[in-house]
Formats: sequence, structure tokens, C-alpha cells
Amino acid sequence: MYFHVKLAQTALVAISLLAFGQAREAQTSSQPGASAVTNAPAAASLPALPQPDLVTNQTVLDMVNAKLPNDVIITKIQTSKTSFDLSTDALIKLNQNSVPSDIVKAMMQKSSTPAPAATAVAEPTDPNDPNTWHDPGIYAYVSNGRERKLLMLEPTVYSQGKSGGVFASAMTYGIAKMKWKAVVRNAHANVKMGDPQASFYFYFEEKGAGLSHPEFGGTSTPNEFTLLKFDVKHDTRETTVMKANAFGSSTGTDDKANIPFTFEKIKPGIYKVTAKNSLSPGEYCFLSASYGSAFAPGAAQASRLFDFSLE
Repeated sequence: MYFHVKLAQTALVAISLLAFGQAREAQTSSQPGASAVTNAPAAASLPALPQPDLVTNQTVLDMVNAKLPNDVIITKIQTSKTSFDLSTDALIKLNQNSVPSDIVKAMMQKSSTPAPAATAVAEPTDPNDPNTWHDPGIYAYVSNGRERKLLMLEPTVYSQGKSGGVFASAMTYGIAKMKWKAVVRNAHANVKMGDPQASFYFYFEEKGAGLSHPEFGGTSTPNEFTLLKFDVKHDTRETTVMKANAFGSSTGTDDKANIPFTFEKIKPGIYKVTAKNSLSPGEYCFLSASYGSAFAPGAAQASRLFDFSLE
């Protein structure tokens, strides 16, 4: 009997607790804006970003009165957004408050600096218009029957000299001239064209590298270049660049290899070069007037030429 009474009391307590919990849950969920999760942490608020200082006349006065070093104040002016009053009365006030002159100058310089302009989009230029500026170098202006194009002649570096006439010079006790020849590997140039009426354009750079670089002898006009036709061997191209005998040496090419040309100045730094006669098929190059020094006896200096093939 006692056991049954005790069991009934325990069941009654459990039912009461369950009913209380359900009622509590219903009351909580009925409240507007109630959160389903009561132990969730509140969202952390982000700190506001610091706004950049606006340096004014008063800011400068405050920094001067605080005895900050002049260079620190000037750097602050140069690296901050500013709004200065530089009228006559304002300048007088700055002077009366013992603002150093170098700081006042920094204020004036910052105010006179123009705002950066929007980047202008360069108009596209015709890469085949010879009268506009191109990268420094020599270009052939050639026709393929339908249109004319500019073709850049890439420089070829060579450092090998070959002498000729040594036996004749020895037999004549140095009276007969020996010849130094520039030898270029490969029988044909990489740049090939088929227009015998082609003209050439020289673009000289006033400063730095390009045709005006010292290694080109400081050349500034086509008059300091020679147009030559190579003597083609099995796997090389050769041209005479220097002659010498017992009475001295001279730079110069064989007349049969020299191609005469005329030139005209189009605008500063741009020249048009035209051969006096139509070019015949073969291997050619433009050689700087300084080529001879590279092949003086005992010299090991490298030189350059601008070569092309006419097919």
C-alpha cells in the first residue's frame, strides 16, 4: 500500500514539472523578438575607421606651439590632406605666431601642387606610318604589292675580323695593302624583303640608348652610316672595313660594295634614306662610320650592323 502511494506522488511531481516547462516555453516564444537561442553572444560592433586629418592653418599653429620639429611638421603637411588660407592677412598671422619660413613655404608648395589629372588615353598611332615616332632604330619601308609596311632591321653583333692580302703585303715589304673584313655568320639575314624600291627610315634617340648610344659612335644622322652589299660565301657574309699598309691605315669599304644613297630630314630625329639606284637581289647592311675602330690591328671590340636580304 505504501509503495503504491509513493509511486503516485512521484508521478504527480513529474507531471507538474513537465507542465510548468511547457508553459514557460510557450510564454517565452510568444514574446515579440524573442531569440530562439538565449545564450548566444551579442554581435561585436566594428570599430569606426579613423578619418584622415585635415591640416589647416590652426593645425600648423598648434604643432608649432607644441614645439614639434620643423621637419616633422613639413612631413605632416606633405603627406596629409590640407586646406590652407594663404591670403596676405593669414601669412601675417603665421609670421606673428613665429611659424618658421620653411614651414610656410611647405604650406604654399602643397597648395600650389595641382591635383593629379585623369590619365589620358593615348590615341592609337599607325605602326606603318613612317612620319610618326617609333622605337629608335632603322626601318625598311617596303611594299608587298597591296600595302606598304615598316619593317625593323634588327642589329647583328659580330666581333670577328678576317684579314686579306697578307701574302701580297709581305712580298711588297708592306707596300701592298692588307684588308680587314667583317665576317657575319650565316649566308642570309633574318630580315627578308622583296621590294627593290624600298626606302629606309632612321629614328634617332636624343638621349639614352638607340642609334645615338656611344656604342654606335654617337651617330645622329644617316650621313654617318654606309650602305654595303655583302660578298656572300658558303655560310658567311663578308665586307671590307679597313685597309692598311706600311704607310698607315684607313677605314673604308670597297667601292664595288658601297651603295650610294640620299637622305632627307623629316622631323627632328627622323630621316628618310633612299638608295640612288634600285637594289639588286643580295645581302646588304647599314654600317656605322665607327666600324673601323672595332677592327684596328689588335682590337677585340665588338661592333654592330643592321642587315637585310633582298630576294
